[in-house]
Amino acid sequence: MDRAKPYTIPKREVWEAYKRVRANQGAAGVDGQTIADFEADHPNSLYKLWNRLTSGSYFPPPVRRVEIPKSDGKTRPLGTPTVADRIAQMVVKHHLEPMVEPKLHPDPYGYRPGKSTLDAIGVARQRCWLYDW
Repeated sequence: MDRAKPYTIPKREVWEAYKRVRANQGAAGVDGQTIADFEADHPNSLYKLWNRLTSGSYFPPPVRRVEIPKSDGKTRPLGTPTVADRIAQMVVKHHLEPMVEPKLHPDPYGYRPGKSTLDAIGVARQRCWLYDW
């Protein structure tokens, strides 16, 4: 390693990720820090996060587990990451998605940008109409 910062992540990317996370709102993670708490000292918090991401020393904190009730009376677990971890995830997503997305098969519709359940239903409907069953 010949540089102090082995990963090139512009500060602007961390800022843009922060704005997206802030717009989505969301609950506090395991550290109890809300978006409003993070906003109170966001310049220092974002710099600290950027510094850890670029130096390769970022380690995600634990995820808070919340039980979500289902319609049948049971519950399902839902993980809530911290605000800083959501920002870090957004930075990584923004960086990796353009490289990975073109290599993926076009059919899967789950968790893909610009694709929805209705798109999947439309494609399935078109394919069913191609043949007389």
